[in-house]
Amino acid sequence: MRYLFTLGLLVMTYWSFAQTPKQPYTSSKFEQLDLELPTPNNARMADGSAGPEYWQQRADYNIKVELNDDNQSIKGFETITYYNNSPKDLPYLWVQLDQNLFDKNADTYKTLDINPNDGNLGTYMLPIYLQRINSDAGNKILAVKDKMGNPLKYAINRTMMRIDLPAPVKAKGGMVSFSIEWTFNIVDAKADPIYTRSGYEYFDQDKNYVYEMAQWFPRMAVYNDVRGWQHKQFMGRGEFALNFGNYEVAITVPADHIVASTGELQNAAIVLKPIHLQRLEQAKTAKEPVLIVNQAEAEQAEKERATAKKTWIYKAQNVRDFAWASSRKFVWDAVQVTMENGKKAWAMSYYPKEGNPLWGKVSTKAVVQTLKTYSKHTIDYPYPVAISVHGPVGGMEYPMISFNNQGRPKPDGTWTKGVEKGTVSVIIHEVGHNFFPMIINSDERQWTWMDEGLNTFMQHITEKEWDMAMFGEDGLPPTIITYMKGDPKKLVPIMTNSEQIDLMQFGPNAYSKPAVALNILRETVMGRELFDYAFKEYARRWAFKSPEPADFFRTMEDASATDLDWFWRGWFYGTEAVDVSLESVKVLKTPTTKLSAENPFDAADFTMFGYVAMQLGEKAGQYADNYFYNLEFKNVGGLIMPVVIQANYKDGSNEIIKIPAEVWRYNPEKVNKFLVLSKEVASFVIDPNMETADIDLGNNTMPRKVVPSKFEEFKKKQAQGESE
Repeated sequence: MRYLFTLGLLVMTYWSFAQTPKQPYTSSKFEQLDLELPTPNNARMADGSAGPEYWQQRADYNIKVELNDDNQSIKGFETITYYNNSPKDLPYLWVQLDQNLFDKNADTYKTLDINPNDGNLGTYMLPIYLQRINSDAGNKILAVKDKMGNPLKYAINRTMMRIDLPAPVKAKGGMVSFSIEWTFNIVDAKADPIYTRSGYEYFDQDKNYVYEMAQWFPRMAVYNDVRGWQHKQFMGRGEFALNFGNYEVAITVPADHIVASTGELQNAAIVLKPIHLQRLEQAKTAKEPVLIVNQAEAEQAEKERATAKKTWIYKAQNVRDFAWASSRKFVWDAVQVTMENGKKAWAMSYYPKEGNPLWGKVSTKAVVQTLKTYSKHTIDYPYPVAISVHGPVGGMEYPMISFNNQGRPKPDGTWTKGVEKGTVSVIIHEVGHNFFPMIINSDERQWTWMDEGLNTFMQHITEKEWDMAMFGEDGLPPTIITYMKGDPKKLVPIMTNSEQIDLMQFGPNAYSKPAVALNILRETVMGRELFDYAFKEYARRWAFKSPEPADFFRTMEDASATDLDWFWRGWFYGTEAVDVSLESVKVLKTPTTKLSAENPFDAADFTMFGYVAMQLGEKAGQYADNYFYNLEFKNVGGLIMPVVIQANYKDGSNEIIKIPAEVWRYNPEKVNKFLVLSKEVASFVIDPNMETADIDLGNNTMPRKVVPSKFEEFKKKQAQGESE
């Protein structure tokens, strides 16, 4: 009976603190997202999948384009065949003219808020603005005609062109063909690193250019079930909403140029030398990348400027865009990688000698790593090739090809560990975009995080498989703490259109914060098994379709049986930070509790007998040697998260106790947790492994102490990596 009496005292004394049961605390933090998300329907269903009435448009392109290497210009002619699968007749079509971003009258430069006294952004943006106001760039539309060659009426509104049709394109299977002829002057990509996503780089030493061509042809805007026409103007930051389709593109360039492109080369025997064809054949079975065009050959081409021309013909099936690069400076290497389903894909890199020897060492291998890791976590890579090009554009992605300007060694051919890390990182990121959004085709113009955030999350997983020592701490929760601690008045939710996010906060908001949120969801909230299954299901459901945020949120919940509305609401719709304070710890002293003399916690004596003990009967004895602690937590930051507790025992051992986020469901501001432990505790630490992005570690310990600086060590390691 002694054990029964002791337990009764414990329970009744603890209950006496509260006096009366707590009433549920009404909190929007745990309300369902039903009011924020669109109502499910037969196109987009309640489980997050595409329904039986889901539809999307298609646009096929046949393009002939010529690069003028003398005056750095493009001239093109395209025939677009547009398929209307929507339930509505379309009397007109909208086409994107992205090169008009660089027109001297573009809204982007007119609306720049430039303060010349701002030592950072002001002095950085002012030269870009001054260069652009005298620009001769932008699309020059030469003709728009129907399939019979008759002129079509059109109207240009900045970066969008409306084509007025003589008769509507019929719903549910109607189609129309028309042609556009255009030209534009290619911009100097180095002169505008913020807004330029394609352009040229000039190498004064050998008087040659590297061209990276993207957003180079008039492209169909998206018409879908969510917004109708997505014709929000291109302001430079919000990227692209595009349709899937088939492409045949003939690219005419100087005869000594090498062309890298979306798609598969159709006339290799005509444009390549026999030795290059032979090396390509060798690369099909090689275990390491094979040089198709070596540096000596590229340097020879730099000196011999051909006057003749060649036309490279590429075809691509079921892609949402098309990009290419061209230069006589290119070194080219390649190897094939086998997916889990047995299908093979080319991994290739193109780079000028200025990128060697670093690019020859890591680029194509990083492409291989990306395809393998992303395929494991999403779907098997379905395209025939994935390409990394080293040129002037600071990291940009397109189907099967990406542009990456990181990783130029010093003139003596050496580089730092930090430069190598940055090179591998940007290649993985940009090649990874083949999955998000080139295959899982989200609307980048509206939701930057759906491609950048998801892709950055996968990038960090891939980097760790590449080299844990180099990338082990990248993408972990501490990396977002500085941003989360920022001025709340300047922070905006992840669910914000990209053009409304401050330039200096764009990276943390659209890349880092959603990536860290998914890391926390995987490691702390759901666990890897549940998360990985649901994430893979999302990729499978929406491959070659166009998901919206609700489709992602609903799929992750549907495939895991986990209610995550509180998580989406806090991390994606809010700007609050994680800051859980351990306010107090009381050890509940009973007649059998053997507390040490130096017990660091306040103790409470038991003097009452409780009826719960009687309910336990003989089973009460099993608690005779336990220690009882009452922990009080305060949610200082406001963002709901699980509570991760580390109990550090007197004997030097420790234990991790994870409390689900639902502990806050009745009161999101303050909760108590009663712990029954087998050993006496010397101290408690909240979030000991820094897995919840808690912004203040100073209130995470009891007894209070100066935080042994894991965070400072983390920042120190980061700084060391950047300086190496």
